[in-house]
Amino acid sequence: MSEPNEKSALIGLLVLIMGAVAIGMAAPLVKLSELGPQTVGFWRMALAIPFAFLWMQFDRDPPRKPDTPSGWKRWLYLALPGLLFAGDLAFWHAGIKITSVANATFLANLQPVFVVLAAWLIFKEQITRQFMFAAGLAVAGASLLSAGNITVAPERWPGDVLSMATAVWYAAYILAVRQARRFASTGTVIFFTVLVCSPILGLTALGFGETILPGSLTDWLVLIGLAVGVQIIGQGGVAFGLGRVPAPVASIIILIQPVVASIAGWLMFGEAFAPIQYAGAALVLTGVWWVQRKSRTAASRGLAKPPPGG
Repeated sequence: MSEPNEKSALIGLLVLIMGAVAIGMAAPLVKLSELGPQTVGFWRMALAIPFAFLWMQFDRDPPRKPDTPSGWKRWLYLALPGLLFAGDLAFWHAGIKITSVANATFLANLQPVFVVLAAWLIFKEQITRQFMFAAGLAVAGASLLSAGNITVAPERWPGDVLSMATAVWYAAYILAVRQARRFASTGTVIFFTVLVCSPILGLTALGFGETILPGSLTDWLVLIGLAVGVQIIGQGGVAFGLGRVPAPVASIIILIQPVVASIAGWLMFGEAFAPIQYAGAALVLTGVWWVQRKSRTAASRGLAKPPPGG
């Protein structure tokens, strides 16, 4: 039993890392778009729908269990990630237009704090001291990673507040995906996420009076990159991993995202990459390595119980 658990956990961890790297390109791509923040979120979801639908057709749900929800409860579990992710994108896209890539990415990636608290208080998951230490390293590294470009300016405070609220939305999304993945495949979860999220963000964009149609080929390419690269590959990788590893572990591994975002911000927008940020990146990667190592050890001992299926 331990060998399948270890193999499943390893696959989940590797796909999570791939997904986190892909998601790291979200902030720079949003910054590149000339459209309003809610419209960017709408197109990211809408353009991902056909790809998610195809994925769902080839991705079977795990075998039914006695506690598998049915009826309206099943639809609620499938719709909840989309509702929460709509809040996440609405707040984050609005914040990133006001503040810097570094500020928005760092504040939004405080989500492990809320995931760990919820997993402990609500789901009664055991949180070890070693995990807390590794998580502390990763979060501290994320702080240092953004330190070189974090700015404290009154005109950016609204964007910072929105980015902080994003962390709460995203933490709730991670936990909702984890629950949905107990009975649904990755493709099913991603399809319902984009299907529910898209109209909400579309109506929000109209409510804010944003221009809906992109005005250039470059904008279309940016939106396609967000839909396929960030949503399908990135969030799809996260949803896949959440079916195989605990939510607190996944929340730490996702902290690879600010490493990628900071490097992209440096290359694309000239946001300086100072020596302190190299130290931050090292701490993030050390924390992630430690967390995934302990997770694999737990799986090899038969402590992890990932659900079957993709």
